[in-house]
This record gives sequence, structure tokens and C-alpha cells, in this order.
Amino acid sequence: MKCLVLSPCLLLCVAACTPALSVSDTVVICDERGCARSATKEQSRDAQIERAPAAEDARIGALSKRAMSEPKAAYDLGLRYLRGDGVRQDSYQALAWMRDAATRGDLHAQKALGSFYLFGFEEMGADPREAEKWLSIAASRGDDEAQTLLQQARAAKELDQNDYRARTAWRDVNYRNWYSGYPYLGTWRQNAWYY
Repeated sequence: MKCLVLSPCLLLCVAACTPALSVSDTVVICDERGCARSATKEQSRDAQIERAPAAEDARIGALSKRAMSEPKAAYDLGLRYLRGDGVRQDSYQALAWMRDAATRGDLHAQKALGSFYLFGFEEMGADPREAEKWLSIAASRGDDEAQTLLQQARAAKELDQNDYRARTAWRDVNYRNWYSGYPYLGTWRQNAWYY
């Protein structure tokens, strides 16, 4: 097996390096490094997900129809969107189906939704007030884990309220003095004030 290197980006191999492929079995893929031939039977992970078997699509479709009437199915569909199990992973859809199941009374969805809001979920930040709402509903139904998470949510809510109070305590005083009629005695140059 002999190969000839012409440049770092281009590698030419003698015919013995690779098995002979017909033109119909290959596809040319080009990017910033150059072009290369690849077998058409190779697929990326995204292409495999897009070309999922019709049986899986039918199962997801049936689950979506059941989710309209059954909270447990809505929770299951939300988990599937969360994990990317049989469907493309989509955090918005996961949260929407979880919320739908939680509003219709599914305990697991209420606890999961409370956890999402307590710890934050992907691009969504933490919201202790919303977490307290969902976890208090789940804890009132007798779930011990929800009770523990509810205590954490209440502590986080208290910290959030104290932080807000500290940041806004001097707001009125500072705003009153900001436009008090005193002329500016300094000028800003490059990176500092000069007086």
C-alpha cells in the first residue's frame, strides 16, 4: 500500500489503497479543506435521525394523539423530546408537553417541571417562584422528593428576594442625586476620568 502526499490537505493514494467504487456508489463532499469522495451508504447521525423508520414515526404519532387526552402520555412524550428518544431533541417541545401533563395532574410531570424551574433548563434560567408553585403541588400530593426540592425552592426564592431588596434599596436616593444640577468636573479619556 503506497500513498503519495502532495500537500497537508491533499492525499493521493494508489488504486491499491482503496477498493474500486463505481461513480454511482460515491458522492463528492467538499468543504474548506478540499473535496473528498465518500460512499453513499455512509450517513451522518443527523441523516439517520431524519430517515427514521416509518414504524417509529407511526408510534410517535400515536403517542402524540394519546397525549392530547392522557396526561401520562403527555409526560412520556415530553421525556422523549427531552432525551431525543425517537424524535429530534427539542427543549421547547419537552417543556410544553411537561407543562401540559402537569396542568392535567400528572405527579411526575409536576415534580419534573418544578426541578426544571429550580435548577434551570438549557437556555432557560432558574425561576424559584415557578419552581415553588409546581413543587408545592407535587408535595401536597405526598411526594417526599418534591418536599425536599420544595425546601430548596423556598430557600432560593428567599435569596432571590433578598438580592432584589439589596439592589433596589438605594435606587431612589441615587436617582434623586443623579440629576441634581451639579456640572461634571471631569472628562472621560480613553480609559479613565480626568479631573
